[in-house]
Amino acid sequence: MQITWLGHASFKIAIGGQVLLIDPWLTGNPMLTEDQHDAAVEGATHILLTHAHFDHVSDTVGLARKLDIPVVGQFDLMGYWEEKEKISTVGFNKGGTVDLGGVKVTMVHAVHSTSFGTENGPHVPGTECGFMIEADGHTIYVSGDTDVIADMKIFNDLHEPDIGILCAGGHFTMDMRRAAYAAKTFFNFKTVIPCHYKTFPILEQSAEELAKALPGVNVIEADVMEPFEL
Repeated sequence: MQITWLGHASFKIAIGGQVLLIDPWLTGNPMLTEDQHDAAVEGATHILLTHAHFDHVSDTVGLARKLDIPVVGQFDLMGYWEEKEKISTVGFNKGGTVDLGGVKVTMVHAVHSTSFGTENGPHVPGTECGFMIEADGHTIYVSGDTDVIADMKIFNDLHEPDIGILCAGGHFTMDMRRAAYAAKTFFNFKTVIPCHYKTFPILEQSAEELAKALPGVNVIEADVMEPFEL
């Protein structure tokens, strides 16, 4: 399994014979240069979306068309795009599991907000979520944008994820301290990968506090566009 951080909350995960783009934000992403965009999405088979804020979905419709791949996410948003944008989608909901060619993805709860702008004002398509991604002997918990929630204990009891991709930048999501609390209170991760940080000055710039709070856990401060194997 290979994971590549694309900056902010965007990832490319090669797992189970598939290549998943998680919340791919390219255009306007200050952590990703324009000449890196093609390489960032090369080989992608699916796009997974946690919610509809611009820093997660701005490029989604265009990428779905360009790459001719489905968008996978919350039923209301997928239905809206399938009707309005005529793209291929896989819509499901919290507690549901879909099989993406051998990669099982379960949608789980998150606590945040979700909307995107239209000519008629903000559109609120469904709710925010996270994912459990299972293949190749690993289960990855992608938190999406969220605060700490007690549901995380249930997530661990049911899925036992060994890898956590956790939002940890603060202001808009849980910060490093809260992400560390979530990881050590509710999960038994072997590896934690922080995200949704460094992008803007208002966000946390280092994962040092997270790493110090999780002795024995492999906390990876990934470099943008530098893939690593797990």
